[in-house]
Amino acid sequence: MKASNLARSLLALFLAVLASASGSGKSEITADQLLKIVPKSKTCDNPPAPGECATAEQAAPFINTSFDTYHVTSPAEKAAVISLMAFESDDFKYNKNHFPGRPGQGTRNMQMPPYNLKYAESISELSDKLGPVRDDPSKVLDLLLSDEKYDFGSGAWFLTSHCSSDVRDALKTGSEAGWKKYISDCVGTTATDDRKAYWTRAAQALGVGSD
Repeated sequence: MKASNLARSLLALFLAVLASASGSGKSEITADQLLKIVPKSKTCDNPPAPGECATAEQAAPFINTSFDTYHVTSPAEKAAVISLMAFESDDFKYNKNHFPGRPGQGTRNMQMPPYNLKYAESISELSDKLGPVRDDPSKVLDLLLSDEKYDFGSGAWFLTSHCSSDVRDALKTGSEAGWKKYISDCVGTTATDDRKAYWTRAAQALGVGSD
């Protein structure tokens, strides 16, 4: 009887560990991890653009919500999206384009206005408000910035709606080549050393291996 009880206990322990491991892909990003990626996001004291800055602690829950909403579970994909947002927003200081100041460009990954319109169209909660302003890029952006979950959700939305399966498969390998493919073939820009620095920190913070 004692042996049987011990076996049951061991089985329960094994199943608990297995369940925990199976859910590891859905582990949440912490503020501490974000600080390793974006050290300057520790504080928003004296922000360059009042009302736009977000700290790592403020950003973390909305980033996690975005990954849940768009079913992004790969640590390598998460690292790429976070590094993109951190780079484009200058360490989470901005959510509008200030240099050169292009009207309607913004959210944390600094999407161009046509993408912001598509993004807004995909959000059912904004459907009633979008109609009257859809032809005004600045007002569309204002809608997206009205809630941090939309502001920080743009990176995951763009990944899942505009990156091909080939790009995502390459990105999931965690390799530098996969990340470069994401930047060049999906984001549509050059994988500069400055961008790579953010991605390297993100990959390290999230435990992503790279080649």
